[in-house]
Amino acid sequence: MKRLQLRFESIQEVVGSDRLAVIMLTDEPRKRAISIICDEVMTHQILMRLQARETCKNMLPETLVSILPGEYEMMIYGVHDGQYQVVLADKDFDHSKLIRISDAVLLNIISGYPIYIEESLMNQQSIAFDEHARGVAIPINTMDTKRLNVALKQAISSENYELASQLRDEIKRRGISGK
Repeated sequence: MKRLQLRFESIQEVVGSDRLAVIMLTDEPRKRAISIICDEVMTHQILMRLQARETCKNMLPETLVSILPGEYEMMIYGVHDGQYQVVLADKDFDHSKLIRISDAVLLNIISGYPIYIEESLMNQQSIAFDEHARGVAIPINTMDTKRLNVALKQAISSENYELASQLRDEIKRRGISGK
């Protein structure tokens, strides 16, 4: 298994959404990127670290990271039911725990613990990275059920039947009712 190290690139709030943001992670040469949907709470936590790092130095996540023994890393190894699957492990993989992708990004920002992704998964999920792009593509297999259904309704109302078909297929693949 070949793996690639990812780097935090940016977080942007989604205009007109229910307080969501999109996190962009890129490969080291900044040629490919994956996008991650992030909720309001985690968006706030990440933005706090990016805008006022000194204010956060005595907060619980920073304190816990400072007392952890050894070095850790995170590995994105799959996608299941609209969520990236991530494991946090010590360097020897003696101890590991599953975590949310947004928590992995926050931990990376706080601690510098690297985030890796399996190369085949990166090839499947990523898009070409353009730092000047005005929009972001989000793979439908990383959207939660609620967002899939909203997107399906929007695709049908705008008569984008190709997208509606793809969304319907993803909903069926997961065994979710489209209603």
